[in-house]
Amino acid sequence: MPGRGLFITLEGGEGAGKTTLAAALAARLRKDGREVVTTREPGGTENAEALRALLVTGDPGRWSAVAEALMMFAARTDHVEKLIRPALERGAVVICDRFTDSTRAYQGAAGGLSPERIGAIEDAALDGFGPDLTLIVDLDPAVGLARTEGRQSGETRFERKPQTFHENLRKAFLDIAKAEPDRCVLLDGASSPEALADAAEAAIRARLETLA
Repeated sequence: MPGRGLFITLEGGEGAGKTTLAAALAARLRKDGREVVTTREPGGTENAEALRALLVTGDPGRWSAVAEALMMFAARTDHVEKLIRPALERGAVVICDRFTDSTRAYQGAAGGLSPERIGAIEDAALDGFGPDLTLIVDLDPAVGLARTEGRQSGETRFERKPQTFHENLRKAFLDIAKAEPDRCVLLDGASSPEALADAAEAAIRARLETLA
């Protein structure tokens, strides 16, 4: 696909299985001879990873929702400019674990920041740039949080938010999927990793066909 890439984002709550899914999808698409770039948010570049360390560690209440959103978009802007956009311009498929929908869910619906304020920051930072396809992995928050127990990375700041926060996250992602069905595909996070990857791959191949 010279000159035409595909930007895919994976969204969902904590422990939904997005990291495993991203690796599975990359392996499958590479068998077609495609260049596939996998990345994550916050992160993906040196500057963005530095901001990630501030965002995902420490006390759950260390930042306000607006402070989080501003840091998220600062990291996202660097990520897009230095990694995502150049890869798409080469014709690569970019699979990103989280993007702006996570800000809408985490800092917006669950954190209390209004859609209007998030939209204003997004417009200034990204100027309309966004994913071609978003795969939203839906899972009961209690199940997802149980999966995260025992993580050794120390990146547990959001996992330690109250249960109501995680319930609001799930609702927010479901609302996003309902509001933007042309971009978003809802997947069952309770299915096996293989079945989840099958469903996600089918959605990606359908989107690739529309771009061919």
